[in-house]
Amino acid sequence: MDLHQYQLTRQKQLEQAWQPRPCCPNCKNPRPICYCSKVRPFASSLTFVILIHRGEARRSIATGRMAHLILSNSYLFEGLNYSDDRRINALIEDPENFPVVLYPGEDSMNLSQMDPIARQSFFPKDKKPVVFILDGTWNYAKRMKRVSRNLNKLPMIQFTPKTPSNFRVRKQPNDFCYSTIEAVHELSRLMDVDSPDSRANLLEVFDYLVNEQIRCQIRNGFMGRRNIVV
Repeated sequence: MDLHQYQLTRQKQLEQAWQPRPCCPNCKNPRPICYCSKVRPFASSLTFVILIHRGEARRSIATGRMAHLILSNSYLFEGLNYSDDRRINALIEDPENFPVVLYPGEDSMNLSQMDPIARQSFFPKDKKPVVFILDGTWNYAKRMKRVSRNLNKLPMIQFTPKTPSNFRVRKQPNDFCYSTIEAVHELSRLMDVDSPDSRANLLEVFDYLVNEQIRCQIRNGFMGRRNIVV
């Protein structure tokens, strides 16, 4: 076999050995675990602006993208420093909006500790509530919040989870650290702004993909490694 023929044979072997899995252009997941058929889009009474970190955007189980596909009136922006982002600043400066950031801290208003009337009165009746959510690992979220000067000027809200997160395929700082889609669902529940059937789809899609990921881990022999995502 001459060198040219060897190179052609080797190239063919490499091409046959690895083929990229076809992915859904919508949810970005491999076709076998595409969740688009489970999505029932609805328009929430809260406008969610999901700011996804570039590292998080590459993950197949990015729950911010998942929430965006379900919330038909939401926004999804990818980046790190949003200080000079004209789209973000337009939402913040719109006089019809009341923008807040979901972020824990001493100065953050805990909606879980307020009664329903107090929670409703927190948002002015003559303005549209706009909730900015930082989507990424906790380290990513901290950095995004630190460098985005426009977000630091906004009121902050938080909540106290009553049940552990179901994000069983990602390692969280603790069991009560919620994924983005779980946080969206909890805010919707606390504010009682969306029908139970509509917001239930957020967790239905999330639980479906988590279970599919676990099945893939079992099939591929990755049991016990919670942070492996196919």
